[in-house]
Amino acid sequence: MLDIGKKQKNMQKLSAYRETLWTKPQLRNLFLELTMRCNENCLHCGSRCGEIHSEELTVKQYQKFLDEIKADFGTQDKMLCITGGEPLLRKDFAEIMGYANELGFLWGMTSNATLIDESNARMLRECGMKTISVSIDGLEQTHDNFRRTPSGWKRAMKGIECLLNEGGFQHIQVTTVVTHQNISELDELFKIFDNMDIDSWRVINIEPMGRAKNYPELLLTREDYVTLFEFIRNKRRAGEPVCYGCSHYLGLEYEMEVRDWYYHCTAGTYTASITANGNIIACLDIDRRPEFVQGNILQNRFKDVWENRFQVFRRNLCEENEKCKVCPEKEFCHGDSFHSWDFDANEPLVCMKDILF
Repeated sequence: MLDIGKKQKNMQKLSAYRETLWTKPQLRNLFLELTMRCNENCLHCGSRCGEIHSEELTVKQYQKFLDEIKADFGTQDKMLCITGGEPLLRKDFAEIMGYANELGFLWGMTSNATLIDESNARMLRECGMKTISVSIDGLEQTHDNFRRTPSGWKRAMKGIECLLNEGGFQHIQVTTVVTHQNISELDELFKIFDNMDIDSWRVINIEPMGRAKNYPELLLTREDYVTLFEFIRNKRRAGEPVCYGCSHYLGLEYEMEVRDWYYHCTAGTYTASITANGNIIACLDIDRRPEFVQGNILQNRFKDVWENRFQVFRRNLCEENEKCKVCPEKEFCHGDSFHSWDFDANEPLVCMKDILF
């Protein structure tokens, strides 16, 4: 455990570095939302998949785009992050990702795993998938209710088993969205995952975005947040591969205690995304407002957009709010995550300073 003074110095260095990225961004993570279609109907879905429909890029359009990315940025130190919807609903999935693999891109995927059988696990390995994060959001009944998918838990767990049996992947992760209703299941879930040969368990809180806004009873209380972070910290101190997600500045007590890095929202500086219809945005979790669309790969070369636009994301959100502007933590927080900022009220939807410290 680092002392508070050491953390503070490190966070000050990171704050200065983050500001350099506003003028000299470094593309590291490129998300491809292959589809908005999904075979589940989760209560927390930030993209409201199933309700919102979108055109989808063709294989040739993806191939042309990937050729341009390789020519303009290379493939070293770049990660393609494949998501949806449920990416495996694309019947041409293997053709798209096989081509990315041939070009030399590293890629990983988020999935509900319900479509992963022995055949698809083999296909994913042959197409070069290195990492995968599978969603398991509670014990069986809780998971199925939360995702409104009968037998979803059993099918997802079978999918993980198929991946483990296939082998050849660098990292198999389970991600759990913690709500007020399932937080009591963390200990039991740990026992289940501890008996599996997965590489890590990522535990994140439900966010007040997307469909979750319709279910305020699922949001965490102050006591829930403390329980969550104490649970993660205690597991990590015991050497267990449990971590919190990238969201939210947690204060100097919890920074570097619940994940391997200090808080840093990378939207628009390290991270960009291509939506199912080709729109160029920052993080897929950010509210899909028109002003956040920076271009479209069918009309714009991504390199030009990355280098000359994205200014809306390369700024300190704290300066937009009178309370945040005078907050002593603003140097480290920068307004917290873009996906949890209310751009109409110009205030954070989640402020861990008010919750934790």
